[in-house]
Amino acid sequence: MKKIVLLSLLMVPAMLLASGDAESSRYFAQTGRESDFWPRVINFTIFASLLYYLIANPIKNFFKGRSEGIAEQLNEIEKKLQAAKDEKKEAQNRLDESKKRAEEILADAKAEAILLAEKIATANQNELALLDKQLEEKMSLEERKAARETIDEILSENITADDIMLDEAKVVEIISKKVA
Repeated sequence: MKKIVLLSLLMVPAMLLASGDAESSRYFAQTGRESDFWPRVINFTIFASLLYYLIANPIKNFFKGRSEGIAEQLNEIEKKLQAAKDEKKEAQNRLDESKKRAEEILADAKAEAILLAEKIATANQNELALLDKQLEEKMSLEERKAARETIDEILSENITADDIMLDEAKVVEIISKKVA
């Protein structure tokens, strides 16, 4: 369909030029041809060839340079994108490592807190046992002291030195027993 439309667009101007009028008879008298179609085609071909010869290389270079520039920009953008992806991946890895480390620190802190609590509880129990023992010792000491004081008081009130006759040998023997 496209070919038919294109062919008809090219043929319509040719048919219009083919219609004869008064000038065409004058042109025929001067040149011996009825139309100047072929000389115009040759002139146009020469013009198009010169134009192509002069402009084709600069246009090709312009578009080639433009495509290379676009390709270079695209490569640069791809490198930046890849660098950004790498940085994102690295940051994600660091974040994951930080999370793992935080979990490890929390677990260690919990374990250490449990150990410290057990240690403190053990130390408190030992200290309470020691305090209980000291209390018992102090109570027994106080009981003995109170008993001695009571005995001394009773003895000193009821018994005098004249009531008991002790000689030196007996005193030395009592003191030796006390000391030993």
